[in-house]
Amino acid sequence: MHAPSDPRAGPELTTWLLFAACALLASGNYVAVRFSNLELPPMWGAGVPFAMAAGVFALASLALRLRAPRGADLRLALLFGALNFGLFFAFGYWSLVHVTAGTATIVTAATPLLTLLLASAQGQERLGARPLFGALLALAGVAWLTATSAELAVTPLALLTLLLGALSLAQSIVLAKRLAGYHPAVVNAIAMSVGAALLLGLSSAVGERWSWPALPEARWALLYLVSFGSVGLFALTLLLIRRWKPSATAYLMVAVPFVTLGLEALLAGTPIRVAALVGALLVIAGVWFGALAPRRRLAGAAAH
Repeated sequence: MHAPSDPRAGPELTTWLLFAACALLASGNYVAVRFSNLELPPMWGAGVPFAMAAGVFALASLALRLRAPRGADLRLALLFGALNFGLFFAFGYWSLVHVTAGTATIVTAATPLLTLLLASAQGQERLGARPLFGALLALAGVAWLTATSAELAVTPLALLTLLLGALSLAQSIVLAKRLAGYHPAVVNAIAMSVGAALLLGLSSAVGERWSWPALPEARWALLYLVSFGSVGLFALTLLLIRRWKPSATAYLMVAVPFVTLGLEALLAGTPIRVAALVGALLVIAGVWFGALAPRRRLAGAAAH
């Protein structure tokens, strides 16, 4: 297993490349979900890609004869799946029926600070005054987004579900760090199976219509969500978590808004609004200062 580098020295090139690839694939997911939601009900549209991707990971695990988690680690993997692939995507898919992809990524950009708080409470990272100040900046960004909800079409319920989704994702990242000793394929096979079962169970419970998309754009979106958006993204994400601390890995959710706003403007013709950019910058500033700014640089700035 790769030993994580000294956080004060900054991540290695491989870590940054993994991070960039994950950010691009995750941004594509937000846009693809908007297209798949044109025809597929939210829970069904979320569960099907994970069920297919879980099958791919399960076959890979069997072919490679990978060691599977047992006992307490298996319970962690099951809980990781429920939070990361179940609750996070249930909240996310429902929210994306009511908000744009760019808006969703701005709200969930608070995930790194939530991850830092949870990781600190569970003994994985240290918590100080700096993250708390960053949290205030991030909350200011979310407050600005709420204040401009008429422009960005964010209802209070949609904002709440997005924040609950961010909390679920943050805790799942903390759990994933504890599963770093296992191959990403076997962890994802277990976790995605749990997430798919929860999502498809919710879909059946609320009476969603199960069907395959007919529109070409919805079909391409589903294909992307199964391949690059599930198999590719979550294999790379677990590799990234191995190499980096949890709150730094969660920085993906801060980089994603910029990429998503651009992709959505290019592919869906959604205009990039000034209010969205202001909210994004406030959240990003808070998360950078609170969770990611190099400690040496901050210490030097404080000395002056």
